[in-house]
Amino acid sequence: MSYTPSTADPVPVSANNPGRPKTIETFGVVGAGLMATQLGLVVADKLRIPVLISDLSADRVSAALHRMRGHLDRQESQGRLQPGEAAEIAGLIRGTTDPSKFRGCDAAIEAVFEDQKTKRNVFRQLEESIGPDALLLTNTSSLPVTGMARGLRHPERVLGFHFFNPVAVLPLVELVRTPFSSDAALFIASDLALGLGKTAVPVADTPGFVVNRLLTRLFSEILAEIDNGGEPATVDRSLEPWDLPMTPLHLIGYIGPAVQRHICDTLHRAYPDRFGRSAALTAVVEAGLPGFFDETGKVPPAALILPPEPREVDPDRVRRRVRDALAQEAQLMLDEGVIATWGDIDRCMTLGANFPSGGLTRLLAT
Repeated sequence: MSYTPSTADPVPVSANNPGRPKTIETFGVVGAGLMATQLGLVVADKLRIPVLISDLSADRVSAALHRMRGHLDRQESQGRLQPGEAAEIAGLIRGTTDPSKFRGCDAAIEAVFEDQKTKRNVFRQLEESIGPDALLLTNTSSLPVTGMARGLRHPERVLGFHFFNPVAVLPLVELVRTPFSSDAALFIASDLALGLGKTAVPVADTPGFVVNRLLTRLFSEILAEIDNGGEPATVDRSLEPWDLPMTPLHLIGYIGPAVQRHICDTLHRAYPDRFGRSAALTAVVEAGLPGFFDETGKVPPAALILPPEPREVDPDRVRRRVRDALAQEAQLMLDEGVIATWGDIDRCMTLGANFPSGGLTRLLAT
């Protein structure tokens, strides 16, 4: 089985077949962590094509394959897959530590550590093996895609293809085009997202793209309140009237404090006047904690750096502060051409961040 774009008037992507759309018959995933394994599963499940997953360590590859098979078996036992489908899908997924094995892949996505140098090295290695017309996709959440494409022999086939966790549930893909990206690559990637059951929203190649830029602006305001002496749990509860899927500090725990600090640092370097560095978040990361709350919901006091004099928290004021910041950031993104319309912003926040219906527009009106 293969996956071919369904449009009646396709844009060609293959230099060898200029009149035909690119057929994706084998898909590669570089990385064996949480996001990488989720990506491999959704491709194998939705497209029913062979998937190759790789990592530097054979043990990590083996563990990833084991986790993926376990997930599929649970899905089948719960009736979410038909009898025999778990084995069928698992049979499509192979593992390797050899980059040359990607030679037959028609598209590959990297989902390795959020480090620009590491990702550039991955793409350089892939280009030594993968065909010249195969798509090269990155699942980066905040790093510039243009920098990953620059210096490659075929930078025109590099795109950002940013999924959201959990991959099987959240329908958004931020489709990031660079100055090098071809219309053909964009077409194939858009249709690939559709085949995976996702909604691809085109966004410009800027730090944080759309969802993470807005969420990080929200986090920055909340963390600034805590750094200024606000009791964390009280500050966190200030946004409860908005009916968000998680409060800010609980969402940071779900994302991972170290990951979110990395994103915060990326946005701070790009926009230092609006995105700060948080002493409280740094303390949580350096203490090795999984978040601001323990399993009982209490804040570990040793994890936070707070001023000697706590500051009283006014939830209404906190909400006004966050609302004003989000309105400013959204308007700046529209002015900069990061995204086309308010409607696209709302789609991103509902489909990628699970905001209630109406997205950011509804939130700003409350």
